[in-house]
Amino acid sequence: MSDAESAAANRYWWDLDADNYHEEHPSYLGANNPHGEFFWCPEQLHEKDARLLGDVTKATVLEIGCGSAPCSRWLAHDGVGHIVACDISLNMLRHATSGNNQLCGTNLIQADATHLPFADASFDVVFSAFGAIPFISDTANLMKEIARVLIPGGRFVFSVTHPMRWIFPDNPGQPGLTVYTSYFDRGGYVERDPDTGVATYVEHHRTIGDRVRELVAAGFVLDDIIEPEWPSHLEETWGQWSKLRGELFPGTAIFVAHLPQPT
Repeated sequence: MSDAESAAANRYWWDLDADNYHEEHPSYLGANNPHGEFFWCPEQLHEKDARLLGDVTKATVLEIGCGSAPCSRWLAHDGVGHIVACDISLNMLRHATSGNNQLCGTNLIQADATHLPFADASFDVVFSAFGAIPFISDTANLMKEIARVLIPGGRFVFSVTHPMRWIFPDNPGQPGLTVYTSYFDRGGYVERDPDTGVATYVEHHRTIGDRVRELVAAGFVLDDIIEPEWPSHLEETWGQWSKLRGELFPGTAIFVAHLPQPT
């Protein structure tokens, strides 16, 4: 499936599901905090503890696939130098300005991550927390686009569903512990309108090796791959994420990379 088809499907889906998504996950998305929240994953690894972005107090930062921008709003309140948050869904972005949310200097832009409307070397840091990347077909090209807008030495951090989860059904209970498909099946997941056949939701699968090769091909140096363990105190279930599964195998992969300085 092309990037254009994927983009159209996921713009449709996230516009449609924006209200429901925020009703289902209010605390995770910072609904009770006017300054947002910055969780990297359903395991609730928070940026205030992990500091994967490094010191951004004087940095220019871009978030891609920001949704309602809870991460960017939290960063803005935490003292980031300058931040821009973009998403393909206008309805998701509207949630960033609704209720008691405070943008705190966050700049919102509706944009497709594969065609970022920014000049070369515009940002010190780019990040994405479960946004954009799994929904794009040509992620090798996406990595090059992100490298384009980063300065030499700039940092790129993103979290996605752990590729290992692809082999298990989306079930947080006992049935979700049984393998049902191949880890090497990169066919993707597509939902279509039963009447028109038009794709309404698309998610693409890449292996750990695929992600590493795409980063390296785009010129990045891979610094770390973090697989957060399920916290012993966390009982909350989020979709396919649960304590039962999280104590047995990882649900999230976080990639930390940077562009080298020219020699």
